[in-house]
Amino acid sequence: MTHFRISEAAVLLGVSDDTIRRWSADGALDASVDASGRRTVTGASLARRALELAPDPGEPGTMRRSARNRFTGIVTAVQREGLVAQVELQCGPNRVVSLMTAEALDDLAIEVGSRATGVVKATTVMIEAERR
Repeated sequence: MTHFRISEAAVLLGVSDDTIRRWSADGALDASVDASGRRTVTGASLARRALELAPDPGEPGTMRRSARNRFTGIVTAVQREGLVAQVELQCGPNRVVSLMTAEALDDLAIEVGSRATGVVKATTVMIEAERR
């Protein structure tokens, strides 16, 4: 079974270390101590918690779309050159880069520090995982 240190779990869910500790103390995450004496949480309980925290796409007033890959974060960089623009988002540990028209950039009023969501719709998605 996969286990994550408190700090790793916090990064994966985009919360603080203290939140992970509180959730494990409240029983929302299965916690234990590893061979080095560090507190860990199970990957399975972390996955369950991530699903619990995910927004419900069936909630009234929620925009529905076919793309399920959504990354919400903060705009960290905007570059505009003529008719095109590049926007960079930091979404937890993930950096998402989007190319768009300069007109779309203006319409969305995107600037560094804005909250934004990148929606990815692709025919191929590659997954990487560490070898253990």
